[in-house]
Amino acid sequence: MKSSGIIAAAAILMLPSLGVAAESTATLPTAVEKGRALALDTNKGNCIACHMMGDGEFPGNFGPPLSQMKERYPERSVLRKQIGDATILNPKSIMPPFGKHGIISDTEIDQIIDYLYTL
Repeated sequence: MKSSGIIAAAAILMLPSLGVAAESTATLPTAVEKGRALALDTNKGNCIACHMMGDGEFPGNFGPPLSQMKERYPERSVLRKQIGDATILNPKSIMPPFGKHGIISDTEIDQIIDYLYTL
């Protein structure tokens, strides 16, 4: 009788932590959401500083608009090179070499591409 009461008490005490775990996994951002956050983050991608983007406020106009990216860059590897180090494809590019300088990681570049492919 005592052991079943202990088990029940332990189960009740564990319920909040189980609920938090289930809730936290349900609210994890997707790769697209992470990519959007990176693209707008002034300490990371900051794409909005130079490019017009679908849902960004106060865009710059140094670079081309970031629209129809999946059609413009059907090969992810080409867009990946462009974001990582634009001087590979265009030695006179003014775009910062985000990947080459370690400003954003390879994983973050992939997340930004996931986001750009939705524009």
